[in-house]
Amino acid sequence: MKPLPLPVRLAAGLAVTAVEQARKLPQQLAGLPVTVVSEALQLSMRVQQTVTELAIKGDDALSVLRPVDDEPEWATFDEDEPDDPAGDLHGPDDLDGPDDDGDPWAQEERALAAEPPAALPDYDALTLPQLRAKLRSLTAEELEQLLAHERTHAARPEFTGMLTRRLANLKDR
Repeated sequence: MKPLPLPVRLAAGLAVTAVEQARKLPQQLAGLPVTVVSEALQLSMRVQQTVTELAIKGDDALSVLRPVDDEPEWATFDEDEPDDPAGDLHGPDDLDGPDDDGDPWAQEERALAAEPPAALPDYDALTLPQLRAKLRSLTAEELEQLLAHERTHAARPEFTGMLTRRLANLKDR
């Protein structure tokens, strides 16, 4: 038997492939939205990466024309400040000690030096979810201690709010 001509065999192969793809179509349609979103996100990431690479190359090329200052004029360091021979950095109106309210280093030192509340010795290391999990086991007095400690040390709004609400709920009972 003589084989059929190539165009006829190609047409038959194409027809079989089309039928196979048509049978797979319902399964492919279910995943189509995910595929489209995935492709769009990949394209977006590639564009962002290309733009970033071009910007870096541009920065490198332009750095020859505009050298960067080693130290910006707005940057000041403790070493740059003039020495105060009297040792009075806070001015004459500060008679009762340094004003640490605006100094984050002093606030941190004050918080570290403080004794943790007796109710929860590890209180300062707790995260908000960890504290929330322990609140139901605390008495009103212990909550007041924690609230006073929080207000005088870290004063984190989320923590003070949660402690205040729990204390109010206990007092309403």
